[in-house]
Amino acid sequence: MEQVSKIVGAIDTFVWGPVMLVLLVGTGIFLTIRLKFLPWRNLGYALHSVLSKEARTTKRGEGDVSPFSALMTALAATIGTGNIVGVATAMVSGGPGALVWMWISACFGLTSKFSECMLAIKYREVNEKGEMSGGPMYTMKNAFKNKAFGNTMGFLFALFAVLASFGIGNMTQANSISGSLHASFGIPTYVTGIILTVLTLIIVLGGITSISRISSVVVPAMAIFYVIGGIIVILGNITNVPHGLYLIFGMAFNPKAIGGGVLGTITVSVMNSIRYGVARGVFSNEAGLGSAAITAAAATTDDPVRQGYINMTGTFFDTIVVCSITGISIAASGVLGSVGPDGQPLQGIELTMAAFSSVLGPVGSYIVSIGIILFAFSTILGWEYHGEKAFEYLFQSHKYNIIYRVVFSLVVFFGATQTLQLVWDISDIMNALMAIPNLICMLLLSNVIVAEVNRFQPTVEKERASWKKK
Repeated sequence: MEQVSKIVGAIDTFVWGPVMLVLLVGTGIFLTIRLKFLPWRNLGYALHSVLSKEARTTKRGEGDVSPFSALMTALAATIGTGNIVGVATAMVSGGPGALVWMWISACFGLTSKFSECMLAIKYREVNEKGEMSGGPMYTMKNAFKNKAFGNTMGFLFALFAVLASFGIGNMTQANSISGSLHASFGIPTYVTGIILTVLTLIIVLGGITSISRISSVVVPAMAIFYVIGGIIVILGNITNVPHGLYLIFGMAFNPKAIGGGVLGTITVSVMNSIRYGVARGVFSNEAGLGSAAITAAAATTDDPVRQGYINMTGTFFDTIVVCSITGISIAASGVLGSVGPDGQPLQGIELTMAAFSSVLGPVGSYIVSIGIILFAFSTILGWEYHGEKAFEYLFQSHKYNIIYRVVFSLVVFFGATQTLQLVWDISDIMNALMAIPNLICMLLLSNVIVAEVNRFQPTVEKERASWKKK
């Protein structure tokens, strides 16, 4: 067993190595340049669209849920442990500068997220039940002229998505919740496992409308709750913020000269900073993986480009807002590089808790614990929908979805009560394998993406002009 774990660990390190990160960020850079930076230039338009009243209605076009609900369900799956634990891990392994590389990868991730979501809506189908079915697998099946190639790519993406949904979208999240509740409140993991399993089953049996209804309330509430806590911590350490930002930006490009001996146990290189920043950023916002596109396809919209812009803001909220709050809180609190009672360097959730506790005392730890619980539970719900739609694609029918829903809910209990590094590594590999067909698909369809964006641009200008007049 130990030998298997080592082999899987080595594969995990390889698939998330430089080649994968170059492919992920490189695709974003290529598409951003081809689109003449329009996704960046239209970010203000996209944010305005998300916050408009119209985004909460289903009046414009066809779909299952409102544009806002589709975004919140996608965000439910992306705002998770990566925003709290992932940022802290990146800043220990890659130094404070990893945060800058997170931001840089997120900027290009905006274009990747826009492209995959827009294509998913353009090539979506209606299933026998009258529900929307879409995502990279349907894009590959319907957009490629070579049907054998498209069907093979679609099958592989859907297979990896189903496998990833049980790992990264289920067990790893349930494990974070049970671990957090056990550490903070002494609740046994099996009790948490039972409660999570029952709650998940109740919600997912209602399908996308039930999941989106819960996500539309939980996601904004939890994000606001966590961000306010983080802002209080940053304001409490306001005198240290300039030095914290100096470390973040300085160590992104010249860690040895800036870091010196000020961070105790942490010594890093620029390459390490880039690797951990990009990897954790992608893990957090999932831009390029294709998962968010599955949810985007359920949105009620009159134009795929319009919803592409709305879903693109998910990367902005996830990385530029929530991850930044965690990162700046850690850098400004001075806890980075310090050691715990066991003499080991603080990392992961303990590091984020220490940063929040530097201003809020024991309440800081509770805010982080509650944040983890809400973030991780919403991720379970969002990923259930991703996995279910991929499962439906594999079987070419929605009739077996009930089996997936029940099995997925039962796996939550297993995840909450077992810590299996092997399972985590395998799910990490499946995540990377999902991204490969999705990225190839976006590169091959880049002409379609450019044509759609250019076609919709006059509408963007027109709507912008009408907002200014109001």
